[in-house]
Amino acid sequence: MKPLFALPVLCLAVLAMPRITYAQAPVTLAAAIERALHANPTLRAGLNEAAAQEGTLDQAGALPNPELSLLREGQDRATRTSTVTLGIPIELGGKRAARIDAATQERQLALIEADALRVQLRADTVAAFYDLHAAAERLRMAGEMAALAASATHAAARRVKAGKVSPVDETRARVAEANARIDALHAARDLETARVRLAVLWGGDGAGLEIAAPATTALPETPSLERLLARLDDAPAMRLARARVAQRSALARVEQARRTPDVNLIVGARREGPEQRNQAVLGLSVPLPLFDRNHGAVLTALRRVDRARDEQEAESLRLRTALTEAHARLSTARAEAQLIDAEILPGARSAARAAQRGFEAGKFGFLDVLDAQRTLFQSQTQYLNAVAQCHRAAADIARLSGASVDQENP
Repeated sequence: MKPLFALPVLCLAVLAMPRITYAQAPVTLAAAIERALHANPTLRAGLNEAAAQEGTLDQAGALPNPELSLLREGQDRATRTSTVTLGIPIELGGKRAARIDAATQERQLALIEADALRVQLRADTVAAFYDLHAAAERLRMAGEMAALAASATHAAARRVKAGKVSPVDETRARVAEANARIDALHAARDLETARVRLAVLWGGDGAGLEIAAPATTALPETPSLERLLARLDDAPAMRLARARVAQRSALARVEQARRTPDVNLIVGARREGPEQRNQAVLGLSVPLPLFDRNHGAVLTALRRVDRARDEQEAESLRLRTALTEAHARLSTARAEAQLIDAEILPGARSAARAAQRGFEAGKFGFLDVLDAQRTLFQSQTQYLNAVAQCHRAAADIARLSGASVDQENP
């Protein structure tokens, strides 16, 4: 219900409120999600890292380069000796396979991180979109309330001049108008903040950003907590934790493979003596692991595997706790919104209509009408806050579990 005595929107300028102008076409929820998924800098960085791992995987499979060596002994052409050898390193202990596996796990980790960023970005966009919608509605209601307060001030001033009421009533009306204007200023500031918070998700400018009202006002459904917890192993954060364990395990196998020394096969030719005869050279070079057996690196890698497993367990506990809290917040906010919509708002609207009818019949003063309208405004604001809290909690559930919570299908 729109308040009575509402002035045109242009009165906001008279009331010293920031004038809201929109230079962009309204953005729907689907368009906001699409923009964020295509232009978010953090997500682009994650995708670039995943693409970079392709080069790491390609490099991991490369064989070590052979080494060409030339040795010349002596200055006299008749007696000097020249030796040319080719050193061919031969990796033992499964080093190349371990490197490839580690690079594969690194790439998988980067891909899962990018997927987790995508899920989080989608949920953040949904939450920011509904926050902006609520902020725009609060500003609209604050503007109407300020317009009504201005009307009350004018009416009180006329009655004071006519000698019908005390000047105190005019003072009260002016104080109420000032408070309404302050509320409108705060609502305008909150709207600009909400615009920036949404636009930054795609690296845009929030100035002048306007969104299209959601196609449905239905509150997000409360999913079964047991079903959410049962699917927790498929949550992005858990997939990421498992990928880190696999990556750390692969790095540990790389360090374990390095304990086996490589063999360097040497083949070549040697020319010596006055006849400059060629002689074949064949050799084998094997490092002796007497002092460095890579024990410290292996121990470090194994302890980091243990750490990754402990972090996976801790992440599971954290997710269960966070998911339970988000589910409770959604249930509470949804019940609050339904209660306000079913019981508080109808009563506030009825009181506002009764105050208006009483004013028209001469039973109530205009300040009584203003007070009833302010109560309705506060109830509507409380409802908007509960709805926004519903969508924020649903977005948190989506971010934690990977489920979709938006009200419009992009």
